[in-house]
Amino acid sequence: MKTVHISLNSIDKVKSFVNDITKFDYDFDLVSGRYVIDAKSIMGIFSLDLSKPIELNIHAEDNVDDVLAALAPYTL
Repeated sequence: MKTVHISLNSIDKVKSFVNDITKFDYDFDLVSGRYVIDAKSIMGIFSLDLSKPIELNIHAEDNVDDVLAALAPYTL
């Protein structure tokens, strides 16, 4: 598992983020405080406080570099 911090501070960023990660077959979790939601759920993302950085857990053993490259616009 790999963990990165991301920022999703606009509606357009959330939509493009979900579109980007749904291309991968891995599981992604967003952690904000005590809440953990599926990062592929656009409704779940909007239930979080998007004004703060969010922790993204990538449940992948290999080829994480491809995922990180796709997530570059969102990472802090």
